[in-house]
Amino acid sequence: MSDPAVSVIVPCYNGGRFLDDLCDSLAAQTFRDFETIIVNDGSTEEATLRKLASLEPAFRVVPQQNRRLPGARNAGFECARGEFVLPLDCDDRLAPSFLAETVAVLRASPRDVGFAFAHVRLVGDMNGIMPRHFNRFDQLFLNRLPYCMLIRRSAWQAAGGYDEAMADGMEDWEFNIRLLQAGFGGLEIAKPLLIYRVSGEGMLMSRTARRHGTIWRYIRTKHRDLYRVPALIAAWRANRAAPGEIAPLTAIGLLGLAKLLPEAWFNFLFYRLLTMTRARRVDHGKYQSTS
Repeated sequence: MSDPAVSVIVPCYNGGRFLDDLCDSLAAQTFRDFETIIVNDGSTEEATLRKLASLEPAFRVVPQQNRRLPGARNAGFECARGEFVLPLDCDDRLAPSFLAETVAVLRASPRDVGFAFAHVRLVGDMNGIMPRHFNRFDQLFLNRLPYCMLIRRSAWQAAGGYDEAMADGMEDWEFNIRLLQAGFGGLEIAKPLLIYRVSGEGMLMSRTARRHGTIWRYIRTKHRDLYRVPALIAAWRANRAAPGEIAPLTAIGLLGLAKLLPEAWFNFLFYRLLTMTRARRVDHGKYQSTS
C-alpha cells in the first residue's frame, strides 16, 4: 500500500467527547488521500479510553505516557507516513476544502515553502473570523500563525520538531520561529478554513494567555540573536511590505516593558492588552460560514 499524501496528527488527552465532531469533519474533506493518527497522550478518563477503543481501524491510535501537547505532536510526526502533515487538536474542526486547498498550494510551490495555512473561524465562547498572516518580524513578538498548518514533514525535521520543554503552551509559536530560521516560508489562504473552539476551560484562555510574558521571555532567551537590535532592524526592513501588526515603536515598547517590569506585572499587562484588542483582531461579518 502506498503512503498517503497527508498525515493528520490529533493529540488527545481526555478529549473523547470531541472525537465524533472531529471524525465528521475529516470524513467531509474533499481531499481523500490522508491518514489520521490520534495520539492518546496518557488519557485517564474512562469515556475517552472507551471512545478511542471504539474507533474504526482507519484511525490509527498511538498510545503513550503523557508528554503534553508538544510531545504528542512530535510523536505523531514521528509516526507520520505522509509528505505533508497537519497538526489538529481534537476539539477543533476543518472546513471541507481545507486539505484540498492547502495541499494544492504546497504541491505547486518550491520546497522552501514549508507550510500553508488558512484564516480561523472562532466558535464557542467567542465567534467571528480571525485572519492569520505570515510576517517574520511580527512572529518575533506575537504568534500570528495558526498552530494548524499543513507542513512538509521535511520542514518539521529540519526545524527540529516542537520544544517539549514548553509544557505551558505556545509551543507552536516557538516552533514556527524555528521554521522561519530554517529558511522556510509559508502561504496564506485567505479563507476561514480552520474552525477553532474557544473555551474558558481551554488551555489557551485559562492559562497560556495569562503567562504570555513568561513564555515570550523563554523564546527571547532561546533565540537571543534574533532579538538583538541589528537583527530586529534587518527583520523589519525585510518584511515591512508584508501585512503586519507590530510597528517598530511597538516592538521597542514591548521589549522595554518586558525588561523593566517584574514578570508578573508584564504578564498581567500583556493579558489585559490582548483582551482589550481582541475585538479589533476578530472580524464578525466578513466571511460566510464554512461549516
